[in-house]
Amino acid sequence: MQAPTPRVADDHPARISNSCGPYVGCKKPNPLATDLTGDRSSRCVSVPLCYDLRVSYSLRGPSHRAGNPMSGKGGDGGVMPPVVHDVDPDSNPSDPSKTHRTIIEHARSAASKEQSMTLLQGLKLYPKAVAWSLLISTCIAMEGYDISLVNNFYAFPQFNRKYGVQLPDGTYEVPARWQAGLSNGATVGEIIGLFINGFVSERFGYRYTVMTCLVLVAAFTTILFTAPNVEALLVAEILCGIPWGIFQTLTITYASEVCPIALRSYLTTYVNFCWGFGQLIGIGVIRSMLSRHDEWAYRIPYALQWMWPFPLLVGIWFAPESPWWLVRQGKVQEAKRSLLRLTSLNRETGFDADETVAMMVHTTALEEKLTAGASYWDCFKGVDLRRTEIVCMTWAIQNLSGNAFSNYSTYFLKQAGLSEEKSYSFAMGQYAINMVGVFGAWGLMSLGVGRRSMYLYGLCGLCAMLFVLGFLGLVPEEHRTQGSLATGSIMIVWALFYQLTVGTVCYSLVSELSSRRLQIKTVVLGRNLYNVVGILTNVLTPYMLNPSAWNWRNYAGFFWGGICFMCIIYTYFRLPEPRGRTFAELDVLFQKGVSARKFAVTDVNVFHESVEDEIMNRYESITSQTVNGGKIA
Repeated sequence: MQAPTPRVADDHPARISNSCGPYVGCKKPNPLATDLTGDRSSRCVSVPLCYDLRVSYSLRGPSHRAGNPMSGKGGDGGVMPPVVHDVDPDSNPSDPSKTHRTIIEHARSAASKEQSMTLLQGLKLYPKAVAWSLLISTCIAMEGYDISLVNNFYAFPQFNRKYGVQLPDGTYEVPARWQAGLSNGATVGEIIGLFINGFVSERFGYRYTVMTCLVLVAAFTTILFTAPNVEALLVAEILCGIPWGIFQTLTITYASEVCPIALRSYLTTYVNFCWGFGQLIGIGVIRSMLSRHDEWAYRIPYALQWMWPFPLLVGIWFAPESPWWLVRQGKVQEAKRSLLRLTSLNRETGFDADETVAMMVHTTALEEKLTAGASYWDCFKGVDLRRTEIVCMTWAIQNLSGNAFSNYSTYFLKQAGLSEEKSYSFAMGQYAINMVGVFGAWGLMSLGVGRRSMYLYGLCGLCAMLFVLGFLGLVPEEHRTQGSLATGSIMIVWALFYQLTVGTVCYSLVSELSSRRLQIKTVVLGRNLYNVVGILTNVLTPYMLNPSAWNWRNYAGFFWGGICFMCIIYTYFRLPEPRGRTFAELDVLFQKGVSARKFAVTDVNVFHESVEDEIMNRYESITSQTVNGGKIA
């Protein structure tokens, strides 16, 4: 169906003008845009704004209220009427101030509607966004699956015979240095992948980046499956870590950008559920392989990694791109089409796609005014330095709070006399509990509990349990079995409380506390610090528990309890509360240097006159450029 031509008076200046106007600052032709006469050849686009700023931003009519523009049907289910731009015949279309005011008015309206939207309303309006976000986030399950394999394969005689060395007693074992290499190889690859993601996803978009990574995972899994020696196995782990590192941040970013405030915290924290889901499947596969005594005991688990990429690749091929990313690329019309694909008709919220896109444009323009640039180095400049520091520490605290210590619950349960099979059953139970913890966190958030509160009080509970674990080390030797059983059990409770608070809410915090322009790079830096700290804790913890090394046993709880207490102090003074805030409001709160403890109670109006003037000044710098035929003179 051919799109109808907007009706504009023949003598209206908007009709006879065939360029974006001198105040737009066009930099490149936009083949998707047309002027009001229907001529595509004369249109040009300004970065990041490529909308026709001479007319009202809102395209009124039912066709723009979550309808399908490709079907010829409007949001009300009727035939799409001709589109009529709200052009004031008495206005001067070359006056940028009126255009800016229109964008701001529509952005204000969209922000107000989004902040008043309830969880149920959000689910009704954005059901397709929820589905696409859940699909892309499931990519994380692949990493959780593989991580649960490597460390458990060391208990398989077949694996040790293939990749280990023979000991004097005739048995085989993978040397400690290779165990450390294999366990951390994927993490090294993830660090590389994370830095790569900071460049490629912003350049090529989220969809194409994810699909490319899925193809790479399928290819690198072949090396894991056929590795002839431990060196090849290490190379495969590092290579697989590269796409996994990209998944770690891209899934969170996509979830935060395709959903409104009411859904943002739930869909970003779903990523943590996928971690537990992948680990649960991995432990289940390991347990089912205990009865095998051939090389397929470890080959089958590796081969099962091929079950992930193809169905995910097919699904993501049809997924819409993030409208926020499209706005940052200057593709505003495509952003609107993407937004319509993410939403469904819902009159209850008064949703208007054009108003929502205007809010994205306004926020992007505001961030360009407040931030110096969009490179990694810009993450450490000005107000973004504080945001980068908070995101990095929020990630790192996940490991500094004692997470590595709690992962040894199976070790203590074995010391208590449990069989290997029962120990794996307990491990499966722990991963299942972790998944339940995510749902519990959703319940707390639905009750209005803030993310800062969950993170802070969660650390307090974890710290208390770590000290309890330390005091269990004082149990007399004759009751060592009971002490080990109590230690393993408390570690499982610790894991549940961790997933109920710190482990889950972290994903929501890091996605909200960074600016839109620098979000991917900021989250990359934070996740890389998490990985570096994870490598250190994974190296230190075995020394703490190994009888032939430091042999701290339960006393390691005192060490991690002390570190966790310092994390509590940091969180109290530095971590702000983002609940219920739009991205633009968070930008202004950080720009004004509001204390973390006052974020939740500070009133801020991003559309206030003083803020509006700053945005106008940004456009004033563009008006100084002269545009001739779509090119800057």
